Amino acid sequence: MMGVLKRKISLLTAMTVLAYHAHAQETVVSSLYEQYKSDREKTILPDFSYAGYRNGEKRLPNMAPYKIFNVLDYGAVPNDDLSDRDAIQAAIDAANKNGSGIVFFPKGRFLVNEDSVATDGIISKGSRVVFRGSGSGKGGTELFMRYPLLPKEPQNMWTCPPMFTFTAGGRDVKIGKVTAKSPVGSFKLELSKTDGLSKGDWIAVKLLDNARELVREELTPFEIDTTWTYLYKKGVDVCMYFRVEDIKGKTITLHAPLAYAVDPAYKWEVTTFAHAEEVWVEDIAFTGNFKEKFKHHSSWQHDSGFSLFFFVRCTDSWMRNCVFSDCSVGAIVNQSANITIMDCKVAGNAGHEAVTSNHSMNVLMANLTDEAGQWHSFGSSHGAINTVVWRCSYPSNTCFEAHASQPRNTLLDNVTGGLMQNRAGGAIVNMPNHLKGLVIWNYTQTNPPVKNFEFWHSTSIWWKITPPVIAGFQGNGTTFREDQLKHLEGLNKRVFPASLYEAQLGLRLKTVPDLIRQQGGK
Repeated sequence: MMGVLKRKISLLTAMTVLAYHAHAQETVVSSLYEQYKSDREKTILPDFSYAGYRNGEKRLPNMAPYKIFNVLDYGAVPNDDLSDRDAIQAAIDAANKNGSGIVFFPKGRFLVNEDSVATDGIISKGSRVVFRGSGSGKGGTELFMRYPLLPKEPQNMWTCPPMFTFTAGGRDVKIGKVTAKSPVGSFKLELSKTDGLSKGDWIAVKLLDNARELVREELTPFEIDTTWTYLYKKGVDVCMYFRVEDIKGKTITLHAPLAYAVDPAYKWEVTTFAHAEEVWVEDIAFTGNFKEKFKHHSSWQHDSGFSLFFFVRCTDSWMRNCVFSDCSVGAIVNQSANITIMDCKVAGNAGHEAVTSNHSMNVLMANLTDEAGQWHSFGSSHGAINTVVWRCSYPSNTCFEAHASQPRNTLLDNVTGGLMQNRAGGAIVNMPNHLKGLVIWNYTQTNPPVKNFEFWHSTSIWWKITPPVIAGFQGNGTTFREDQLKHLEGLNKRVFPASLYEAQLGLRLKTVPDLIRQQGGK
């Protein structure tokens, strides 16, 4: 018996060694990451480690010491044929008035839009609001949107409002202008004045300038097309959001590093940032009623009629364990910062967009699955900066989103799905699809291989991405136009570290981050 056991142990050991060597042959150490560790000033890798709720430093909370506002107490009745919209809005309004609250849904189907001519969705304007259901799976909480919301401008197919918007009241106020250069990675800004600012306030650091040298530097090595009128006429558009950590005279310290170099030679300005914080959404199935075969840009009903959820002007907020079904758009994070959307799914009939970071900063999409195969899957759009798509997947017949209007610094980290040209999105006036900082790290391509794949397509006007970084790419034989890449390593292999986001976050925190523990280190 002992001899058999020894033989089994020896066999297991041999198999483990063989598996280790097979894995080692498929994995190469990333020279880019080694450079990032040794010399941050010379690295071409953006720092993605600040993405997500509380900059990835804390777990998503399970409890909140808030008063519960049960929608049943405001007149909602699940599983009947009557609209629950007014009751849900009343519960939200009560939580907003209270200054905090848990808007709670028991199990069952709640009807959120039974009105075929409605033009507005359900809105929350407040901080410390928890929107909590009783599970997003079968037998849990479902919020059903029977009819689309009508567009604000029917000729513009993207103008239907979302069914749910969590946002803030108030307005932004100009503070001052930038008076000194601050490089990427700096936590300091020098302003012409800091009157009215206090520690803990949030600010927006904005640039809009069409200086030729600035535009040229953004597009290198390519030239601008004058049909890209936003970039050509209005110019380079950047907006970053920060919490003020300290103020000394006219110098402010930021909670996170600058992701774009600030130079007073250009038209930078700083404003306060009106926002809601600590908005939590969990355990809900958001269900639309889009049942037609999707046709891109065929109508407002297809493009945006069933838009389910928007975060707008939110900071340090999150969503988890939610499902978006039969929708035009699942969720959009707009003008927000430090947002995590985790463990969610897009399902049912395919529509327009899955989950998008739009004009936002430090957004983390973690462990998301697009089963529906939206026309544009997970990605970034309209000036988003430092977006991380981490351990997400979508079908082979779609691709990540890069929806033009100047997104920057997007990390596709351990993503599995199609790689397809002309699925990024964006109007010609807003091209290119993506500017600097697209990083593709250990990507697994599932559609058929492509020879000499182009990121700056030589003939298509709908697929223009400035040179990305590719580190680790498994695509069954796909190759790339290397003159259109900033860096390529690990083609048809994986690179180490397995996850750039995890490695950067761990390097900064000098420990295994709470978010990685929460995901089970997978």
